[in-house]
Amino acid sequence: MAGTAAVIGGSIGGLFAAAALRRAGWRVQVFERVGVPLSGRGAGIVTHRHLLDALAQVGADTSDLGVQVDDRVVFDHAGSHFHTLPYRQIVTSWDRMYQTLRRLIPDEDYHLGEMLAEFAEDDDGVTARFESGREARVDLLVGADGFRSAVRAQMLPDVQPAYAGYVVWRALALEADLSPEMRDRIFDVFGMFMPQGTQIVGYPIAGENNDLRPGHRRYNFVWYVPAPDADLDDMLTDDSGQTHAISIPPPLVRDEVLARVEEMAARVLPDVFRHILDNSERPFFTPIYDHLSPTFARGRVALSGDAACVARPHVGMGVTKAAQDALALARHAAGELVTGLQAYSAERVPLSRAAYERSQMLGRHMMQAPETGDPTDGRNNPNMEEIIRLTAVADF
Repeated sequence: MAGTAAVIGGSIGGLFAAAALRRAGWRVQVFERVGVPLSGRGAGIVTHRHLLDALAQVGADTSDLGVQVDDRVVFDHAGSHFHTLPYRQIVTSWDRMYQTLRRLIPDEDYHLGEMLAEFAEDDDGVTARFESGREARVDLLVGADGFRSAVRAQMLPDVQPAYAGYVVWRALALEADLSPEMRDRIFDVFGMFMPQGTQIVGYPIAGENNDLRPGHRRYNFVWYVPAPDADLDDMLTDDSGQTHAISIPPPLVRDEVLARVEEMAARVLPDVFRHILDNSERPFFTPIYDHLSPTFARGRVALSGDAACVARPHVGMGVTKAAQDALALARHAAGELVTGLQAYSAERVPLSRAAYERSQMLGRHMMQAPETGDPTDGRNNPNMEEIIRLTAVADF
């Protein structure tokens, strides 16, 4: 069937779900809890063939999508290149992806500042009720509202994200702010550094407004750092003494938390990555969580993207997985809806589990001690070849 749908969540995953359903003939409304436009959030996104195919299928413009990198280069603590894997990939920015998909949804069908309060399902449809007092009566409700999903909280209340024991620090540096020597050593490659217990991934992305001109681009910095539960509680506490649940808004991260990570960077990182961090905008961190819903659909309600499953960012598949969810959802919803949604879940749960399990494996690889050699110099990770080959690769 092609009827009416409400998509809860107006970020990239929700936009993909809405665009795919619209392409299949559905009348779709998108409801985003944040009251202001989302442009300007996030940093880098690694693309995959599956993602490029999905963008084409929903009618998105993929011209000038991002920066092409040809090689993955591993650095040691001295800042030397010591391993290279040729691997061509386009890396883009959150802004570019969001804006590309946002253009596919008419403004009158995209609603900001609408927080879902609850939903009620009966034999004929679903009623979504929002904290504003607004209601939407639809045939299909899609929860694409992230890993803290309000839809999943009602549908599967026992499914809770589990903290993985480490965080990811992110930052962006302007290409123009880097020294010529450092820029020549790091900027045009997918760079990696992997001593025991931590890992760096970095790559170039477009500048503001998708500026791809040399000298106007940015470098995306991603650093995985262990943080035991007690340390995480402190990191999630702002200057007022409030400890935030799950994550903390970047502007509220205390200066002393930043000072500690900068001190660690001075000790641990190669000079090229220290230079990126020293010349970046204010870094921010996100705790790493795992969750996999046992089903992605119940009745007329479906989960998509991070609401359904979060795979750690080692696999670089958050957006690609959301795109694949969206296409499968639209395809299976074409027939009898409830039966189709069960088929959607049966298809997507095992594939999401594959990404979920690989991401956990890569996390374990990061922590493993070398059999011989210095664990801090970045040359002796016993799983290095597999980490280089499988990081940010969608081959399933």
